[in-house]
Amino acid sequence: MSYLKTSEKLLIGETVESAHELSRLSTGHLEILIGRKIRARRCSSRQLLSRAEKTAEILEKLDIRVLNYWDPRYPGQLKEIWNPPYLLFYRGSLPDNDLPMVGVVGTRYPSGAGKNSAYILGVDIAGSGLWLVSGLARGIDGSAHAGCVKGKGYTCAVLGSGIDTVYPREHKKLAGDILQGGGVLLSEYPPGRQPSRYQFPERNRIISGLSRGVVVVEAPVKSGALITADFALEQGRDLFVHADGMAGTTGEGTRRLHMEGAKSISAFRDILNDWGCIISEENAPEGDEIDWNRHAGQILSKLLEKELAEDLFYYQGECIRRKHYG
Repeated sequence: MSYLKTSEKLLIGETVESAHELSRLSTGHLEILIGRKIRARRCSSRQLLSRAEKTAEILEKLDIRVLNYWDPRYPGQLKEIWNPPYLLFYRGSLPDNDLPMVGVVGTRYPSGAGKNSAYILGVDIAGSGLWLVSGLARGIDGSAHAGCVKGKGYTCAVLGSGIDTVYPREHKKLAGDILQGGGVLLSEYPPGRQPSRYQFPERNRIISGLSRGVVVVEAPVKSGALITADFALEQGRDLFVHADGMAGTTGEGTRRLHMEGAKSISAFRDILNDWGCIISEENAPEGDEIDWNRHAGQILSKLLEKELAEDLFYYQGECIRRKHYG
């Protein structure tokens, strides 16, 4: 039912009590239920149900899992956006909903400086214990994912194709490394769906929807990363640009975002500061022997109660005191 909006699928799910009842609905009945004409190629409910059963067989065979909108594991951030995916197909481990995610996007054809900055950003995000989310594309996306994997962190790759298709093909190894490192491949498209131009902008709303903040590292004026930036602003996410990605024609779109109000960063630490944190050596807990590089995410979760009580935040073994405004 790709021709139905998420709100319409939710309505049908709340109204139709069983698969048997759904199979008996005609297209006309569906139109009455959702309150509009269905302009897509006519397909009976029985045929749709048959397709769903075949998809379920493929999911089981390929060890692909699926979340629906009502599942308690469905990312809460994503539920907040307009037209969230009704289904999420995934391979790997889902992110912890208690930790914010950082989106990192940019051009497929970056400069050496932009590519290196995306990689370092990935390493630093990994060290903080937070998740990095990007689109597994060539260039900035791939460099950010690779940096996060190198830093032994967790990263979420949102695909613009079916969950069983890695695009571009040269990133199959990177996708495998993401899964091996405890990350996740995610898509709203069922198995068998090949990548297409219109699906990548749709994918971008998920990247920003999962994120608390989005960094556009480097982007020319017609880059798809600018679509992600637009989604981030519409969804109320923080938007950043990287200072190393604003030079030349490949950085023209990045410069424009900065001129329009996006905050410039030089390192991940700048994002933490913007979120109300100041790096400090003071008040670090004594006697804490912590392997921050390997277990930072788990430790951040355990220290959440302490953070709330004492206004402290921990980043790579350093104690950060929260900054208050007003």
